[in-house]
Amino acid sequence: MLDTHARKYVQPVIGRTADLFLKWKLTANQVTAASFIIGVTAGLWIYFGMPWLAVAVLWLSGYLDAVDGSMARKTKSTAFGTVMDVTFDRLVEISVILGLAFLFPEVMWALLLLSVSIIFSMTVFLTVGAVSEQKGMKSFYYQAGLAERTEGFILFTIMILFPSILLYTTLLFLAVEVFTGVQRMLEAKRILGRAEGGGT
Repeated sequence: MLDTHARKYVQPVIGRTADLFLKWKLTANQVTAASFIIGVTAGLWIYFGMPWLAVAVLWLSGYLDAVDGSMARKTKSTAFGTVMDVTFDRLVEISVILGLAFLFPEVMWALLLLSVSIIFSMTVFLTVGAVSEQKGMKSFYYQAGLAERTEGFILFTIMILFPSILLYTTLLFLAVEVFTGVQRMLEAKRILGRAEGGGT
């Protein structure tokens, strides 16, 4: 939701960073890789008791992830760049969940359910994008939802910095992800059904 509605407020800063990186002759894929390398360490910092560092690298990774998209739009995006971007985003999230699960095994069951809910929501997101593209849309269809990446980062930050309420935050995150998955399913039925002439 925030990615969709609040992006316009931070896009000028993101755009200037993208211009700077392009001036330095960096490519969008290189920034994607850097974003991944930085972000995937978050789980390690969580496990080793450095929560503020974990949050810092998580948000830096997220910022670079936004910058690489702007770079791709300013140059020429590639299909493999999209694959890298989506895959690396999920691996960063997995890193955070694993770090929390190993540090707080008593809530591992809730973190496991959270992982399942993320898989559910992302499966709907990616499948709708794929079938929409087959129907002739110009680019990968982006489904907005209650939980987008910024909401996830906010909830991850609370989970990392306030472990005393980790269980409750995880369950909240779980509920938000399930809601988003269902929301996207219903939207997909409406959009794709309309494209097929009202079929199911």
